[in-house]
Amino acid sequence: MNTKKILLAATALAASLSATAAEDKTLVRYQSLDVQGVNVFYREAGSPQAPTVLLLHGFGASSYMFRDLMPKLAQKYHVIAPDLPGFGQTTVKPGVKFNYNFDNLASVIDAFTVAKNLEHYAMYVFDYGAPVGWRLAVKNPEKITGIVTQNGNGYEEGLSEGWADMRKAWANPTAENREALRKFNTPDMLKWQYTEGVEDTSVIAPEPYQLAHAAIERIGVDAQMDLLLDYGSNVKQYKALHQFFRSKQPPLLAIWGDKDPFFLPAGAKAFQRDNPKAEVQFLNTGHFAIETHGNEIAATMLEFLDRSIKP
Repeated sequence: MNTKKILLAATALAASLSATAAEDKTLVRYQSLDVQGVNVFYREAGSPQAPTVLLLHGFGASSYMFRDLMPKLAQKYHVIAPDLPGFGQTTVKPGVKFNYNFDNLASVIDAFTVAKNLEHYAMYVFDYGAPVGWRLAVKNPEKITGIVTQNGNGYEEGLSEGWADMRKAWANPTAENREALRKFNTPDMLKWQYTEGVEDTSVIAPEPYQLAHAAIERIGVDAQMDLLLDYGSNVKQYKALHQFFRSKQPPLLAIWGDKDPFFLPAGAKAFQRDNPKAEVQFLNTGHFAIETHGNEIAATMLEFLDRSIKP
């Protein structure tokens, strides 16, 4: 084979591989988008022509928590997972003053969805992702096609005694009470949140909580303490959220690790009070249920989404 034929063959092979990659719906792409002075890092997979599912992570995590879920959903859906401000690879641009509270997190993510032309989307919300998602739903109810809440609380009865230190700080936000929240950001405490309530902790990979702590060290623990201190504002938002559920009755699946030390099973059942058709499923695990029951969550989600938003 002469040189010209070799070059032609190589070019054809490269084009074939490129076309194959372009057609692979499960391929996850990693990008960033400037929004309101924040460089939002996000993961995206699936066809943009398919119904969109917005994945919102929580405390002690980032979009990395969806690393295995996204390729499964992307076979049928357009899946997009941003890192919230204060987490993962998302960064506030130099010279921009950003106050870390849930109103601002929601504002950035709302603007992000607009920038990405997400006119309608279902949401998977977890932990902090829930109060962010609830604000999006209350503000833009017509955009929400369905909700999956995995240990994403929306009712007071879902808050366990594990919130005692935070409640004390909400009621009396002194420097001393704020400083008491620092412990929730230590390596040992982050690991505990992943392993508590898990029967076989050998299935918990160390990278997720190690990456979470590395992000806290890089971004600064003050951002996390500000958010813990502001979490009380989410409880005040519950009334508007419940009205949204009553008036819109969105398809909703609450899939819950029932050994969660922070969000109790009662919080999952409570969704049915305002949204009687809400589906509730419990898993024998802790807070980060996706780390132990990822395959089960993916299968349940796909079945729920297929019934609810009809790709």
